[in-house]
Amino acid sequence: GHGIAQRILAEAIDELGIRNKVIAIAPVGCAVFGYYYWNFDTAEAPHGRPPAVATGIKRVLPNRVVITYQGDGDLAAIGGNEILHAANRGENITVLFINNTCYGMTGGQMAPTTLINQVTTTTPQGRSQSDDGWPSKVSELIASLPGTAYVERVSLHSPGHINKAKKAVKKALEIQLQNKGLSLIEFLSMCPTGWKITPLESLTHIKENLIKDFPLGVYKDL
Repeated sequence: GHGIAQRILAEAIDELGIRNKVIAIAPVGCAVFGYYYWNFDTAEAPHGRPPAVATGIKRVLPNRVVITYQGDGDLAAIGGNEILHAANRGENITVLFINNTCYGMTGGQMAPTTLINQVTTTTPQGRSQSDDGWPSKVSELIASLPGTAYVERVSLHSPGHINKAKKAVKKALEIQLQNKGLSLIEFLSMCPTGWKITPLESLTHIKENLIKDFPLGVYKDL
């Protein structure tokens, strides 16, 4: 789903006419290849640290539109502390969060978002609640913090949902332009390689399984 998410971000930026103002930060992981495809300024951050890098850039260059583009291993695991504090401070940045319930680039290991009973390379018998805890609900958590202005969970499994996702991204960018605080868009995204199923099956998996654990919708809108 990365190609879809990156395309709709680019389309939203062009529709708003802000390409010359954008700086995107991508970390180690599948997200890092964004700079191959985007025709605007980008910076690379250590794994989990895009919110910290974005904070520094936005405070030095407050008139720029600063975006982080992060996966679940990055944002919810290694960078969990970073996103919590950036959101709690109300940093005026836009966070795009790709949730494919695994570490996609490094071998399909369990992530904080991995579903109960989901098989990964580090949970060959399936994720166990007693051993591994529950899947992290990032949108719900970030929405509870006073510094956030807009939080929405969208999906990339069908054309209709992709259109809704683009509207959410565009709104998040507009909120940053209005200096209202941090926005986060969570994308439910396919990872057929990590899930060890076909691309078509991965779309069905989102529809029938992921959305049950991660309900779509707006979780905060000031």
